[in-house]
Amino acid sequence: MKDLISNQLVKYLERRGVGHMFGLCGHTNIAVLSALANSKIQFVVVRHEQIASHAADAYARVTGKASVLLSHLGPGLTNASTGVANAALDCIPMVVIAGDIPSYYYGKHPHQEVNLHADGSQFEIYRPFVKRAWRVDTPELLPEIVEKAFALAESGQPGPVLVNVPMDFFSREIDVALWDRLNHNTKKLVAPALDEETAERIVKALGEADRPLIYAGGGVLLAKAADELRAFVDHMSIPVAHSLMGKGALADDHPLTLGMTGFWGTKFVNGKCLAADWLIGLGTRFKEADCSSWYPDFTFNIPPTKLIHIDIEPQEIGRNFPTEIGAVADLKQALKTLLRVAKRLYPNGRKDDALKAEIADYRKTFVASNQKMATSDAFPMMPERILADVRAAMPRDGILTTDVGWNKNGVGQQFPIFTPGSVLTPGGFATMGFGPPAALGAKLAAPNRVVVSMVGDGGFGQNPAMLATAREMNIAAIWVVMNNNAFGTIAGLQKAHYGLTLGTVFPKDAGEQLPNYAAIAEAYGVKGVRVRSAAEFRPALEAAIASGQPCVIDVAMINNPTPTSGHWNILDIYSPGKHVSHVATD
Repeated sequence: MKDLISNQLVKYLERRGVGHMFGLCGHTNIAVLSALANSKIQFVVVRHEQIASHAADAYARVTGKASVLLSHLGPGLTNASTGVANAALDCIPMVVIAGDIPSYYYGKHPHQEVNLHADGSQFEIYRPFVKRAWRVDTPELLPEIVEKAFALAESGQPGPVLVNVPMDFFSREIDVALWDRLNHNTKKLVAPALDEETAERIVKALGEADRPLIYAGGGVLLAKAADELRAFVDHMSIPVAHSLMGKGALADDHPLTLGMTGFWGTKFVNGKCLAADWLIGLGTRFKEADCSSWYPDFTFNIPPTKLIHIDIEPQEIGRNFPTEIGAVADLKQALKTLLRVAKRLYPNGRKDDALKAEIADYRKTFVASNQKMATSDAFPMMPERILADVRAAMPRDGILTTDVGWNKNGVGQQFPIFTPGSVLTPGGFATMGFGPPAALGAKLAAPNRVVVSMVGDGGFGQNPAMLATAREMNIAAIWVVMNNNAFGTIAGLQKAHYGLTLGTVFPKDAGEQLPNYAAIAEAYGVKGVRVRSAAEFRPALEAAIASGQPCVIDVAMINNPTPTSGHWNILDIYSPGKHVSHVATD
């Protein structure tokens, strides 16, 4: 029996449990859209492909499975590329299915073809950042390529893949048996575990260390290993510092959670990392911002600190620091093995009540140091007050999407996360504009959880058209626009080092910040609130949460810099030897 590829592709996705597909129409993919008409899969229509790719990214972060992005050729694919690259650098699984020109027109330069250097080369655009880019050259190969695409996206170090399909193939008929045979193939690979002998070496090293420390990266969350991490920490009483992407791997109110490291880390956390004699890195790349540009005086000094590094990806081990013990393993399996060995070697566990008391005292001191800002009635509002009010209004398992600036760096430093995987942040690519559409994907993936996007006015202004999708699908996310009338972090850098804010601060109209994002929301049919005092903010947010409707809250904010204690190499480039960082701007 034969059937159209478009029909069978949709049925295949249904069998995989795909609930939503994100994308935008084009003449190369409407055959697939038409096949979706009678499907349980919901197509999430957007107004710009970057919105689709960021929403698909967040959807995958929440579900833990590869999301599906449907793209048109040429400008559709390039519009989506920023979001796909963001997913790639944060190791988020995604299958991008892109329509292309008809297979028999390669090289003739038909409408929107990419062929300036080679014929049929559209798929090459994604090669620098996807795990693999397939160009489908015969219709009969598409079923097994799609199967391989999902397997590769979700296995090992996860990430996006591209399946590039000539548009005529979607309208071809092939034997249904080519699809049916895939039903016999496993849909989940068994991940590598840590062997007992290596686990014993690791546990002994940590158990005999004077100042052991765990460094948790985003890989812990990708592996769904937060419970295993907590159990190991509880037994061994080893403190946990984390990268930006590792935030929430261990709840911020756990007695052994230190906090975020690096440029936006605190002196206490960075100091504990510097003082460690043995450090075990779990699912981390030891990236620049997390490691103070790898300067040995600020966050990590390896050696003399001895490093154990466990990651699913061999290339990450030893990338930035010499490693005493390196192991390639799935972190969920590895932590189970480490705990089993730890219970055998240390049946009563390790205790460090003095360290817990020290961490508790640090937290009290840190909270007290921010108290004036966090309770300030100043308007425009203090960023610390905005963060404090959002945390107070959100439930423990509420999902927060961030963007860049205070809502990312300040959140990493000052915003407690209690539920693993409940903060979605653009880490490696640090993409401005990620947060707002990410809220769409997060809410679709977890419709019963509160989803709040904290975003600057610069980030919100990137893609406000995502409000059309929110309105049409009644996606009840809430966007808090921290409006400092600037690209705030960069404005603070430029002001500190060059004494001006050219191109980084926006003009005001008679003191009023423009545009009015609450009014823009109303134009899309979404509730918009422009806060006029600090006292108005939290009640407005609580009302938005209670409404069960999408809402934009535009709140003016003072552009104070996020406090820093680490270092970033760019400061030495701008102002060598002057120890200058960020300053506030008007």
